Amino acid sequence: MNTNTKQLLYWLPRVLSIAFALFISIFALDVFGEGYSFWETLVALFMHLIPTFIIVAVLLIAWRWERVGAALFLALALYYIYLTDAQWLIIPIPLIIVSVLFLVSWRVTLKPR
Repeated sequence: MNTNTKQLLYWLPRVLSIAFALFISIFALDVFGEGYSFWETLVALFMHLIPTFIIVAVLLIAWRWERVGAALFLALALYYIYLTDAQWLIIPIPLIIVSVLFLVSWRVTLKPR
């Protein structure tokens, strides 16, 4: 496999994870229209950003240990499907794709023994 393909497989899951975290963060913006006080808005914003914090934490783990990160992203997707009875697949499908890409990246970067 050539160097460009390896670089693409290295960066693609990371960039997609960051993009997904930004996408999830957009949903937190609805707290500003609720008429809360400053401190209530701050608490609500923090609560709405918890999924983003989890995704960023998993990304930081996956950045170093790709196989573990792949398992964690898959676990997040399955947990979301379990919680919502798979009513909305727009959230778990990107997580599954990122999981597979981290697994492929890990497999490609293995050094021959």
